[in-house]
Amino acid sequence: MVRFVLVRPRIPENVGAAARVLRNFGHADWVLVDPERLDLEVARRMAVGAEDLLDGVRVVPSLDLAVSDCAWVVGTESRRLRGRPPLEPEALAAAAREHGPRGTTALVFGGERDGLRAGELARCDALSRIPSRAPQPSLNLAQAVAVYAFALRPVARAAPPSPGAPAAVADDAEMLRVESSLREALAAGGFIRGPERHAVRDLSRTLRRARLTRKESRLWIAALRRVARKENA
Repeated sequence: MVRFVLVRPRIPENVGAAARVLRNFGHADWVLVDPERLDLEVARRMAVGAEDLLDGVRVVPSLDLAVSDCAWVVGTESRRLRGRPPLEPEALAAAAREHGPRGTTALVFGGERDGLRAGELARCDALSRIPSRAPQPSLNLAQAVAVYAFALRPVARAAPPSPGAPAAVADDAEMLRVESSLREALAAGGFIRGPERHAVRDLSRTLRRARLTRKESRLWIAALRRVARKENA
């Protein structure tokens, strides 16, 4: 399953058009994060045939709440960022289908004004971009949702996990707890001194790539907390 997450949308017509294309291609799980005074009545004019999807959209104040139960978080970004090669929509669809039996994939879109901010991109497990030609590298929000909704339509039709499916991976909330425990252990051992910079984020990203199961993540948390307590004793 894929969850479409729209962060800080501010143009109601874009939200209504997004609801319509999600319905077009079989998606129903979507969340709005901190929308800017969004007029949903205006959005309904664009949500033809998907008014119920628009009326039922979940609205939350933070990205953390939107993706806490997801196993894989992918941010969309039109720029190329050093060290983080982006997946194009077709490759993302293949990866999402592979991850599907082990949890929900969150696909995160930034707002029309400023896209995803640096901290939001940093907490994503992977990035994706739609290849487009300069001098117009970015798409309108609703257009971008349409491209991904079409590419990910096989995931929307995927069968639910079978009883013999692999163990569910740790969700985003659990991986944030692993990251917090790692931070405590590194600080207790003196590895972190002064500003944190990127050390904890980079180290925790390797654990995210390992696709820890819930059992494994809890073992990491217990081990790291034990190390931190011993160092602080």
